[in-house]
Order: sequence, then C-alpha cells, then structure tokens
Amino acid sequence: MSTTTRIDLDAYLTRIGVPQAHAADLPTLRRVVAGHARAIAFENIDAFTGRTPRLDPAALADKLVDGGRGGWCFEQNLLLRGALDELGFATTGLAARVLWRRPPDAPVPPRGHMLLRVDLDQGPHIVDVGFGGLTLTGVLALEPGAEQSTPHEPFRLWPDGTGYLMQAELGGAWTTLYRFDLTEQHPADYEVTNWYLANHPESHFVSSLMLARPDADRRFALNGRMLSVYHLGGPAERRELDSPAAIRDALIEHFQLDLSGLPDLDQALRRLR
Repeated sequence: MSTTTRIDLDAYLTRIGVPQAHAADLPTLRRVVAGHARAIAFENIDAFTGRTPRLDPAALADKLVDGGRGGWCFEQNLLLRGALDELGFATTGLAARVLWRRPPDAPVPPRGHMLLRVDLDQGPHIVDVGFGGLTLTGVLALEPGAEQSTPHEPFRLWPDGTGYLMQAELGGAWTTLYRFDLTEQHPADYEVTNWYLANHPESHFVSSLMLARPDADRRFALNGRMLSVYHLGGPAERRELDSPAAIRDALIEHFQLDLSGLPDLDQALRRLR
C-alpha cells in the first residue's frame, strides 16, 4: 500500500549519491538502498539532547536531506519509503520487535523498530536502512530460510510461526536481530513508538549516544564514547574518545554529519562517561 509521504526526489537522490535512479525495478532498489545506507548515518542525537524527532515529510527532508543529518529507524525508513513511492514502487510499512543482544528469557519487547516491504515483479522484498550497527545494506527477497548476500554480511529471513526472524551471519554464526510479521503499520503506530523511545527515562536512546554508518568495506559505530570500526573479513578497531571535541570530530569524519544546527551538542556530550 502506498504512503502519502512526498519528498523532493532529485534532492534525495543527490544526497545519497544515486542521481540517475528513475525506474521502479530491483536493480534501482538495490542502488537506492545501498546509497542511502552509506550516505545517511543512523544517529540518536535528537533524543540524546532532549528532542523528539519529527516524522512529517517536511521535517524528514529538512533534517536528513537538506540538513546533512542522520536519524533513527522511523526517520530513515519513512524517508526511504517516500522516495520509493515517488519512484513508483509499491511499499508497505512494517514493525519489528528487536531481539539483538537480549537474553532468551527477557520479556517480550514492544514493536520498536520500522522496516519496509516492497512488492516487485519478482515478488515481495524486505528493505531496512535504519537498524544501526547492522543496517541492511542490501535487499532481501521474502524467501524464508534462504541465505542472501548483501554488500556487507549475509542475511536470511528465518520462519518463526506467523512471522520471520531477521538474521545476519556474524563470525560464522547466525545472529537474530529482530522478529517481524507482515501486518501493515500506519503513521500513528510509528508516532507513538517514536515519542516513547525519545522520552521514556529508561530508553537507551535517551541515556546514551549511538551512531552507525556502513562504508564500502567496513562499518563505523559509536556507543557512548567508544568508537568501533568493523572491517569486513578482518579485525575490529576500538578506541575511547576522551573529549567532546574528539567525539564531535568523529561525528563529522566517520558519520559525515553536519553539526552546525546543534549548538547545545557539546554540553550534552559532557554527560558521557
């Protein structure tokens, strides 16, 4: 089902470095997803600095396209959906329960993550440019159990009752990231969860700084003051950033953010220990 989200398609395609994308087909979808994932970092700076991200089309364009910022899953995937709709794709918003790094006996989490279904001539596919450190940089056919390559790690959709587990192969083992089904979600569903994650005192998006961006042969991640670089097929590098200035430099260099509209950022960075 198509959404009413409208964006300036040319500005968006320029932002993600894919200016010639004008067809609603699988090769175009792959190029747009890969370009978006590389160009627009996952980041929670708004929630960390006491702001609730806005999800209306004008706000998404102002922040992620024209403002040189990144965003979290709702912002990322709503922006992507708007672009895909403009290109003529048929999209449906979905939601997932994040399971990554949760103990097996932990309570069932809420549907706190957004992803997209895209229907093509070849059948339904799944895309998700907003899952932080393991953002999906490719496009997955909705084929349960099939190992599928991406520009980064192999992924698969493992059947789980009436839904699916999104899994990535890490270190030779399959790791579950989240569980989703094909129930359509509406803007109000995302608005409620978006507000909760940006305002609840126990939300990890409020208490710490989290950023991620994939590059051609590596992934960058920042958790608090810890900067990690994960090389594809190679070792990881980690170092602790010792000052707000060092964190700011990393946000610009590795996550390619424009910080000019964040005058209170340094004050918030001093909270990190």
